Amino acid sequence: MTAVLAETVCPVCAIPADAGYFDNSNIVAAPTSEKPEVVLARYELHPNYCGELQYFAQFTDAYAENPAQVVTPNLEWQIRSDGEPLAPWLTFDRIINPWGLCGFPIHMRLREGCLLELVVRFKGNPGIIAFSPTSVSLVGGRLLGRYWYNPAFGGR
Repeated sequence: MTAVLAETVCPVCAIPADAGYFDNSNIVAAPTSEKPEVVLARYELHPNYCGELQYFAQFTDAYAENPAQVVTPNLEWQIRSDGEPLAPWLTFDRIINPWGLCGFPIHMRLREGCLLELVVRFKGNPGIIAFSPTSVSLVGGRLLGRYWYNPAFGGR
Protein backbone atom coordinates (compact mmCIF):
# COMPACT_ATOMS: atom_id res chain seq x y z
CA MET A 1 0.00 0.00 0.00
CA THR A 2 1.37 3.42 -1.01
CA ALA A 3 0.99 6.38 1.32
CA VAL A 4 -0.50 9.48 -0.25
CA LEU A 5 1.10 12.71 0.92
CA ALA A 6 -0.88 15.92 0.90
CA GLU A 7 0.26 18.61 -1.51
CA THR A 8 2.18 21.19 0.49
CA VAL A 9 2.84 23.56 -2.41
CA CYS A 10 0.97 24.63 -5.51
CA PRO A 11 2.27 22.57 -8.46
CA VAL A 12 2.06 25.64 -10.71
CA CYS A 13 3.58 28.48 -8.64
CA ALA A 14 5.23 26.59 -5.75
CA ILE A 15 3.51 28.79 -3.14
CA PRO A 16 2.79 26.79 0.02
CA ALA A 17 -0.80 25.68 0.42
CA ASP A 18 -1.06 27.33 3.83
CA ALA A 19 0.06 30.79 2.64
CA GLY A 20 -1.89 33.73 4.05
CA TYR A 21 -3.17 36.88 2.36
CA PHE A 22 -2.48 40.53 3.02
CA ASP A 23 -4.73 43.37 1.87
CA ASN A 24 -4.09 46.98 2.84
CA SER A 25 -5.75 50.12 1.49
CA ASN A 26 -6.36 53.76 2.31
CA ILE A 27 -7.93 56.92 0.87
CA VAL A 28 -6.42 60.23 1.99
CA ALA A 29 -6.02 63.86 0.94
CA ALA A 30 -3.81 64.27 -2.13
CA PRO A 31 -0.22 65.31 -1.46
CA THR A 32 0.66 68.99 -1.76
CA SER A 33 3.81 71.07 -1.71
CA GLU A 34 3.41 71.26 2.10
CA LYS A 35 3.00 67.49 2.50
CA PRO A 36 4.75 66.17 -0.63
CA GLU A 37 4.36 62.41 -0.11
CA VAL A 38 1.72 60.09 1.33
CA VAL A 39 1.79 56.34 1.84
CA LEU A 40 -1.46 54.89 0.53
CA ALA A 41 -0.95 51.24 1.40
CA ARG A 42 1.79 49.24 3.09
CA TYR A 43 2.57 45.75 4.26
CA GLU A 44 5.67 44.50 5.99
CA LEU A 45 6.48 40.83 5.61
CA HIS A 46 7.51 39.13 8.84
CA PRO A 47 11.17 38.14 9.13
CA ASN A 48 11.74 34.74 7.52
CA TYR A 49 8.60 35.14 5.37
CA CYS A 50 8.48 35.55 1.60
CA GLY A 51 5.60 36.89 -0.41
CA GLU A 52 4.01 37.77 -3.70
CA LEU A 53 2.29 40.98 -4.77
CA GLN A 54 -0.80 39.86 -6.66
CA TYR A 55 -2.68 43.09 -7.22
CA PHE A 56 -2.50 46.83 -6.70
CA ALA A 57 -5.11 49.51 -7.32
CA GLN A 58 -5.18 53.29 -7.51
CA PHE A 59 -7.95 55.82 -6.86
CA THR A 60 -8.52 59.53 -7.35
CA ASP A 61 -11.73 61.44 -6.85
CA ALA A 62 -11.26 62.94 -10.33
CA TYR A 63 -11.20 59.45 -11.88
CA ALA A 64 -14.29 58.46 -9.87
CA GLU A 65 -16.18 61.41 -11.39
CA ASN A 66 -14.86 60.90 -14.92
CA PRO A 67 -13.04 57.68 -15.94
CA ALA A 68 -11.28 59.62 -18.71
CA GLN A 69 -9.21 61.34 -15.98
CA VAL A 70 -6.44 58.73 -15.87
CA VAL A 71 -3.59 61.24 -16.00
CA THR A 72 -2.80 62.62 -12.55
CA PRO A 73 -1.20 66.06 -13.04
CA ASN A 74 1.51 66.92 -10.51
CA LEU A 75 1.27 63.46 -8.91
CA GLU A 76 3.80 60.66 -9.20
CA TRP A 77 3.00 57.09 -8.08
CA GLN A 78 5.41 54.35 -6.99
CA ILE A 79 5.30 50.85 -5.59
CA ARG A 80 8.34 50.44 -3.35
CA SER A 81 10.06 47.47 -1.79
CA ASP A 82 12.33 48.47 1.11
CA GLY A 83 12.28 52.08 -0.12
CA GLU A 84 13.31 51.25 -3.70
CA PRO A 85 10.91 51.44 -6.68
CA LEU A 86 9.68 47.98 -7.62
CA ALA A 87 10.26 47.21 -11.30
CA PRO A 88 8.55 47.50 -13.71
CA TRP A 89 6.57 50.25 -11.93
CA LEU A 90 9.47 52.57 -11.25
CA THR A 91 7.38 55.74 -11.53
CA PHE A 92 4.09 56.52 -13.22
CA ASP A 93 1.95 59.63 -13.62
CA ARG A 94 -1.42 58.04 -14.32
CA ILE A 95 -3.85 55.46 -13.07
CA ILE A 96 -2.75 52.15 -14.56
CA ASN A 97 -4.80 49.83 -12.31
CA PRO A 98 -8.05 51.57 -11.30
CA TRP A 99 -9.69 50.77 -7.97
CA GLY A 100 -13.04 49.03 -8.32
CA LEU A 101 -12.27 47.06 -11.46
CA CYS A 102 -10.82 43.58 -11.61
CA GLY A 103 -7.67 45.22 -12.86
CA PHE A 104 -4.70 43.34 -14.07
CA PRO A 105 -3.46 40.64 -11.72
CA ILE A 106 0.29 40.41 -11.29
CA HIS A 107 2.60 37.88 -9.71
CA MET A 108 5.64 39.70 -8.38
CA ARG A 109 7.76 37.79 -5.86
CA LEU A 110 8.81 39.84 -2.84
CA ARG A 111 12.04 39.57 -0.89
CA GLU A 112 12.04 37.96 2.52
CA GLY A 113 10.96 40.40 5.22
CA CYS A 114 10.52 43.38 2.87
CA LEU A 115 8.44 46.50 3.46
CA LEU A 116 6.06 47.00 0.52
CA GLU A 117 4.47 50.44 0.00
CA LEU A 118 2.28 52.20 -2.56
CA VAL A 119 3.08 55.92 -2.38
CA VAL A 120 2.05 59.03 -4.27
CA ARG A 121 3.95 62.29 -4.17
CA PHE A 122 3.46 65.84 -5.33
CA LYS A 123 5.91 66.61 -8.11
CA GLY A 124 4.62 69.97 -9.35
CA ASN A 125 6.06 73.38 -8.76
CA PRO A 126 4.48 75.17 -5.81
CA GLY A 127 1.95 77.67 -7.08
CA ILE A 128 1.86 76.16 -10.57
CA ILE A 129 -0.92 73.65 -11.07
CA ALA A 130 -1.01 71.72 -14.33
CA PHE A 131 -4.22 72.11 -16.33
CA SER A 132 -6.81 69.57 -15.35
CA PRO A 133 -10.56 69.84 -15.92
CA THR A 134 -11.01 68.21 -12.51
CA SER A 135 -8.42 68.66 -9.79
CA VAL A 136 -7.43 65.73 -7.60
CA SER A 137 -8.15 66.21 -3.90
CA LEU A 138 -8.39 62.56 -2.75
CA VAL A 139 -6.05 59.68 -3.62
CA GLY A 140 -6.20 56.04 -2.66
CA GLY A 141 -4.25 52.86 -3.05
CA ARG A 142 -4.53 49.15 -2.36
CA LEU A 143 -1.97 46.34 -2.15
CA LEU A 144 -3.04 42.71 -2.07
CA GLY A 145 -0.87 39.63 -2.00
CA ARG A 146 0.21 36.47 -0.23
CA TYR A 147 2.90 35.60 2.30
CA TRP A 148 4.35 32.36 3.61
CA TYR A 149 7.07 31.05 5.87
CA ASN A 150 10.28 30.28 4.02
CA PRO A 151 11.49 26.84 5.22
CA ALA A 152 15.03 27.75 4.10
CA PHE A 153 15.26 29.60 7.42
CA GLY A 154 14.83 26.36 9.36
CA GLY A 155 12.19 23.86 10.33
CA ARG A 156 8.59 23.61 9.31
